[in-house]
Amino acid sequence: MSFGEMTITLDDVACLLHIPIRGNFYTLSSFTEEEAATLAADLLGVNVQFAARETRKQRGRYFSQQWLFDNYIRQCSVKNYDCAARSYLLLLVGCTICTDKSYTRVDAKYLLMFRVLSTCGRFDWGAIALVELYDNLNDVSVFTTKGLAAYVSLLQCWIHEYFPSLRRQAESGLDCDVPGASFPRARRWRYRQGNVKLLEYRPVMDALTPDDMIWRPFQNHRAALPFDLVGMYSGYLRGCTVVPYLPERCIKQFGYVQYIPLPPPPAPAIAFVDNDWIGYDIVVDRIVQPTRPATYAAEAAADYLSWYYIVSHPRVCRHVDGPHGAQLVPQYMPAQDDPIEADAPAPAEDDLQHERIWRGTIGSALERLVTRLDLDR
Repeated sequence: MSFGEMTITLDDVACLLHIPIRGNFYTLSSFTEEEAATLAADLLGVNVQFAARETRKQRGRYFSQQWLFDNYIRQCSVKNYDCAARSYLLLLVGCTICTDKSYTRVDAKYLLMFRVLSTCGRFDWGAIALVELYDNLNDVSVFTTKGLAAYVSLLQCWIHEYFPSLRRQAESGLDCDVPGASFPRARRWRYRQGNVKLLEYRPVMDALTPDDMIWRPFQNHRAALPFDLVGMYSGYLRGCTVVPYLPERCIKQFGYVQYIPLPPPPAPAIAFVDNDWIGYDIVVDRIVQPTRPATYAAEAAADYLSWYYIVSHPRVCRHVDGPHGAQLVPQYMPAQDDPIEADAPAPAEDDLQHERIWRGTIGSALERLVTRLDLDR
C-alpha cells in the first residue's frame, strides 16, 4: 500500500474462521500415486485397486472431492464411522483451507493428519491455513501465474473487513459479535458477483489513504473471541512449506506505532521453528519493545515512510500509465491538538527513480567485476 505494509495475520484467521491458532505444526509428506492408493486403503476403508483407479484418473496422488463424498456416504452406510470421518475431514480441508487450483481435487498428503482422529485438535489449523495462503500469494505475484489456490474466501473476507470502500454491499446482515454466539466473522459477508475489472481496481488501490481503512476491525468481536497474544509471534510458520510471518512489518494492525522493522531472518531449521513457536512470548516482547501504543490509527515513526518508499513498491500503477496511473502520495498529519510529531512526507518520485538507477548501475558494475575475477581464475 502507499502508506505502509498490510497483511493477513493469525489473529485475522482466528476471528474470521474461528479455528485454533495454537497447537503443533505438522510436517506434510509427499506420496507417489501408488502410496496414495495404499494409504487410502488403510485409512478410508477402500480396497487398493479401487483407490488406484481414482489416483490414475486424477493423474497423481489426488482424490476428487466427489470421490471422497461418495466414500463418506458409503462408509456411513456400513457403519465404518472412523473411515467416514476421515473422508469427511479430508474433503473439508480440501475444499476450504487447503484448496488447490483445480477446486475439484484433494491432495493425499493431508490424509495422514487424520490417521488418529483424537489428535486432530492438537494441530495449529490457523497456521496451516495461513501458510497455504501465503505460499500461494507468493506464487500468484509472478505475472505468468494464471490462478490463485488456497482459501480465497478467507482473503476475500479479510479485504471486506479492512477495506470498506471495496465491499460492494456484501454484508449478509448476520451479527457475529454477539457474546457466546460463536459465529465466525466470515459469516458476516456473502458472495456478491462484481462487474469491476482488475485494471479499474489498481488506481483505486493507489488512491487509498489511512482514513479509508479499518485498522482494527475485530475490536467488537473480542467478546466472542478474545485476542490471543500468539497472533503477534514473529518468525516462521510451518505447514505445506515454511513461510516468514512478520507482524512487526504491519504492527499498526495491532494498535502500535509502526517503526522500521529489522530485515527478515534467514529460514531456520525445522527444530528451531518449533522452538521459537513454543517460546513465542519472548519474540513478542522483542518486537513490541521498540514501539508504543498508537495515539491514532496508522500512526508511524517519522522516518518510516522515507524508508518504506526506498525498499518497497508502494504503488500498483506506474507513473507512465496516464493521469489515472499514479495517484498523489497521501500526506498524513495528526490532529492539531495532538502533540505527536507528524510523519515525514514520502520522497519525491524523481528522487526514487534516480536512486533506483544509481543502485542498478552499481549492481551491474559489481556483477561485471565478479565475472571478470572468475574468468581470471
